[in-house]
Amino acid sequence: MKERILTNWTFTRAFYLIMGIFVIVQSFMVQQWFGIAFGGYFAAMGFFAFGCASGNCVGGNCSAEPKQTTIDDETFKEIKTK
Repeated sequence: MKERILTNWTFTRAFYLIMGIFVIVQSFMVQQWFGIAFGGYFAAMGFFAFGCASGNCVGGNCSAEPKQTTIDDETFKEIKTK
């Protein structure tokens, strides 16, 4: 857990943490208690590096590898014109 908190900081992760803290403070000042939970969720995503705030979707990487094909895999037919 300590390694997860201290490593792999990105701009997006820091942004989620900062904006989550901002929402918590603003919600506390105007006594909107639901806003504290909402801001806490986003601050936790940034702090603990889970969800899409850290580029990961809960269990793994969000990116999908494209299928790679080569020209050798394709078959071509010769087209004759009249």
